[in-house]
Amino acid sequence: MDTIQKLVSGFSLDLGPLKEPLGFIRVLEWVFAIFAFAATGGYSGTTHFTVNCATPKETKDVNPVFGYPFRLSAYPYNIPSCNGSPPNVTYLQGDFSSSAEFFVCVGVFGFLYCTATLILYLGYQNMYRQTSRGPIIDLVVTAIFAFLWLVSSSAWGKGLTDVKWATNPNHLVESCMEFCQPGEFPSMGRLNASVTFGFLNLILWAGNCWFIYKETPFHKDPNPPATMEEGGVPGP
Repeated sequence: MDTIQKLVSGFSLDLGPLKEPLGFIRVLEWVFAIFAFAATGGYSGTTHFTVNCATPKETKDVNPVFGYPFRLSAYPYNIPSCNGSPPNVTYLQGDFSSSAEFFVCVGVFGFLYCTATLILYLGYQNMYRQTSRGPIIDLVVTAIFAFLWLVSSSAWGKGLTDVKWATNPNHLVESCMEFCQPGEFPSMGRLNASVTFGFLNLILWAGNCWFIYKETPFHKDPNPPATMEEGGVPGP
């Protein structure tokens, strides 16, 4: 209870850090993390091909649906038959959930960390800079997130390539080439954007390490103020 009271009493809103690279880049990280995990986690798409029956002569549409977390083998779809028999139940092939869920997890935790540090920057700036522990921890965690963005974005980029192949209408009609014709490709623009945002996050988090490093005691001022011992001349 005393700790909560100290935190509440010690809060002092100061928007000044947002004008500095340290705070401004953190806001960009916060926004881009939302775009990255939201574009992936909320995705749902449809691929398409047609079944052309000679007797009776008609065309039947098939629209397999898939979405996050891209465990495609869990999405069944029906291929209609031309002889009046029941449709064949078929499943999309592949499980790419590990890379997609890892990417979303990094994005969500990055968003939460940005939220916490922005509260620290804007409300407890004196506490943040009072000791060297705060900037050092911030530097280590930011560097870890930069590495995680590299790994997760690379993994999800490869996973997205596999998802595109597994949902490609040209691939889906291979088993019924005589009767099937590929249709429209699923829209992947949103997923392409998610990978782009992932690598943009990598650049932001890696670049922000430099500005956080300048807040740590490891960074030495290249132009330290002159002192009496160093021969400095006191002002009037």
